[in-house]
Amino acid sequence: MKITVVPAQVTTVEDRIIGNLGFTQILLLIVPIFIAAGVFVLIPPFMGGAIYKYIIMGIAAGIFCILAVRIKGKIVALWLVTLLKYNSRPKYYIFNKNSTLLRENYQNAKEQAEPESAVTTKVARKANLNHLDIPATARVLATIENPAARVRFETGKKGNLHVRLTEIEE
Repeated sequence: MKITVVPAQVTTVEDRIIGNLGFTQILLLIVPIFIAAGVFVLIPPFMGGAIYKYIIMGIAAGIFCILAVRIKGKIVALWLVTLLKYNSRPKYYIFNKNSTLLRENYQNAKEQAEPESAVTTKVARKANLNHLDIPATARVLATIENPAARVRFETGKKGNLHVRLTEIEE
């Protein structure tokens, strides 16, 4: 079997496209170009220059340039997303176990499922558990407490319980 070690720098470093800029930074720097084109075309005077258009374009370019700056290895836009998610989370979590939200109403379903004719129902019986007498119980407890018995309790895939004992020679 051949094992290859991948250096941590390969898996953690973001791909650089132009110089020291990553893909998201380049996208953040391209968005103001589309905003400026939209402002130039859609705001009157259409396809004409005006000072307020240039101010809007400059403000958009400045905002997106600030969002593209990298601080401590993360882009400012990602820091803002993290802060907005943190601030938009609920401040208090209220738990009420008596709430009926998202519960199915089994009583109504039961009433609709029953036909109008009388139906005999079988009463569910409890499983008949075999109880040990007092001497057998004492022997089982002594075996469990014996360190040579090496008692192990294991659960199966379906939730059943298996008790494993090693054989003790007396």
